[in-house]
Amino acid sequence: MKVQIDSERCHGHGRCYDLAPGLFGEDDEGYGRVLGGGAVPDGQEPGARLAASNCPERAIEVVNGAAR
Repeated sequence: MKVQIDSERCHGHGRCYDLAPGLFGEDDEGYGRVLGGGAVPDGQEPGARLAASNCPERAIEVVNGAAR
């Protein structure tokens, strides 16, 4: 599983890095950014889904399966 943030949709509310600090951080301007290349470690899948479902702009995408 991987996560990604659409930077054009992100408004910097910070819910992603508050809910899943191991997966998301903030950039110099307070906008969300993906940590570790977006790969979600085992056991952190619920946090990735929680962050995605709580993003007001729906800027976070959770991608299941192998990337092409």
